[in-house]
Amino acid sequence: MSRRTLAIVALTALAVTTAAPSAPAAAHPVAGLRPHVIHLPDGFQPEGIAIGKLPYAYFGSRVDGDIYRASLVTGRGRVISQGPGTPSLGLKLDRHGRLFVAGGNGGDARVIDVASGKVLRSYTLQTVPAFINDVVLTGGAAWYTDSTNPVLFQLPLGRHGRLPARAVPVPLTGDMVYAAGNNANGITATPDGRGLIVVQSNTGKLFRTTYAGVTTEIDLGGESVPNGDGLWLRGTTLYVVQNRLNVIAKIQLNKRATRGTVVSRTTSPDFDVPTTIAEYGKRFYLPNARFTTPPTPTTPYTAVAVPRP
Repeated sequence: MSRRTLAIVALTALAVTTAAPSAPAAAHPVAGLRPHVIHLPDGFQPEGIAIGKLPYAYFGSRVDGDIYRASLVTGRGRVISQGPGTPSLGLKLDRHGRLFVAGGNGGDARVIDVASGKVLRSYTLQTVPAFINDVVLTGGAAWYTDSTNPVLFQLPLGRHGRLPARAVPVPLTGDMVYAAGNNANGITATPDGRGLIVVQSNTGKLFRTTYAGVTTEIDLGGESVPNGDGLWLRGTTLYVVQNRLNVIAKIQLNKRATRGTVVSRTTSPDFDVPTTIAEYGKRFYLPNARFTTPPTPTTPYTAVAVPRP
């Protein structure tokens, strides 16, 4: 088992006061999946998840940044990369077997070779207080959100995915206005592939964002997704994890992601503040961050598989 730092990193997310979604549908355990609950190391404090073509899920630790790989078939796993002592939050895998990692309040990003666990490159994104929260790979680049400062960070990828020497800050302008609490959080591509979608956790709003950082609020017809965290795009359907509400919101978008309709919300009795989301086959996998449970080195943590709504 990996080393655990003695000091538990205190990471809290602002709970938005709002009415809970009405009667979300309960997701039943996935038939034939053994197990549908994956047990992670005690004290791990997971947040991000990434899954590639092989049936393995990668999880990042909020405590010390360790990366844990678990089999989706057996549930067994091990730490494949020791962390730097700062968090590993949002994760994304590319086709070259590289894991892009958001560094939370470390203000950094890393790229890891999942075959060897070696850190290929580290980037200092912020030298001021920051919370580098999530990452997406689209438009020939890796894009990172900062929940504290109104800026995205772009890692432009060269030929054959060559990593750049440094990140490019992209200030956020337009409709998104930062306030107290968790701001820009989950990030994904638009259905037309010409921009980005970002969720603002503390307001429950979604924004279409150009690669130049100009934000426009997505019209949800009066709906919102408070405590929005991880995002998953499938065609023109966007799934939003509303962490402290223990639900996945399913939103039907138009191709430009200027408008959307919340069509359902799904929960599971196994959810315990899930944060991020990844897909394998017809299943979604979500790590339980357990933000409402005081963390200790022996606190148990899990990830949950549910059928894709």
